[in-house]
Amino acid sequence: MATAKIGDVISFKREGETFEGVVSGIRENSVMVDYGMSKEKNEPLKTIVNHKNYKLKKSNG
Repeated sequence: MATAKIGDVISFKREGETFEGVVSGIRENSVMVDYGMSKEKNEPLKTIVNHKNYKLKKSNG
């Protein structure tokens, strides 16, 4: 399994839906992901995804 790097695009599932996002940070067991914009607050949506729970879609290098 390839570990994502900052700037890579990954796909992951939340509550039965598949999302794509850009890795913005990396931790030992997980990555931080920006995956959209909040309609109410006009702020980026962010989440944490365990390395076991995403697929690398597009590598940034």
